[in-house]
Amino acid sequence: MTMPNIRRLLVYMLKCITGTLLVFLLAWLLDYKDYIWCLISVMLVLSPEGSDAVPLAMSRIKANLVGAAAGLIMLVVHPPAIIMVSGAVAITVVLCTLLQLEIAARSALAATIIVTLHEAGKHVWDTAVERIIAVLAGCLLGLVITFLFHSRFTSHPVDAPPPQQEA
Repeated sequence: MTMPNIRRLLVYMLKCITGTLLVFLLAWLLDYKDYIWCLISVMLVLSPEGSDAVPLAMSRIKANLVGAAAGLIMLVVHPPAIIMVSGAVAITVVLCTLLQLEIAARSALAATIIVTLHEAGKHVWDTAVERIIAVLAGCLLGLVITFLFHSRFTSHPVDAPPPQQEA
């Protein structure tokens, strides 16, 4: 493994660990038990790539919003689970294609499934809204982590100030 590959691996690993720690910390501070959806969303937004990490994160966030919206659309229809999930998946794929988000379609599909599936006996709308909030929070955390690890201030050394001119 070359040195740049090792560095890329370490940065990606640190981003994922940072995301995990932030989700667990926030869940503990807010006494939030259903943090798995937020954690999954953080991991879906993070990317091992350095050069296009921010645009890719933005694309994945948009795709997650598409997936969550498709899940909500199918919750309104409220057919049996197999039809609801299949319909939401179809809507997600079509919307991702129309919005040119194919590269992030897997993130959108994960968000779709997170929103449409729920435990038996749970209130559908409460669960959906909680999961949408968790997905959005995870996306935002992933974006913040991406900015922190790939901003021009952390990725490149700060230029030395220009030398003073003598009067």
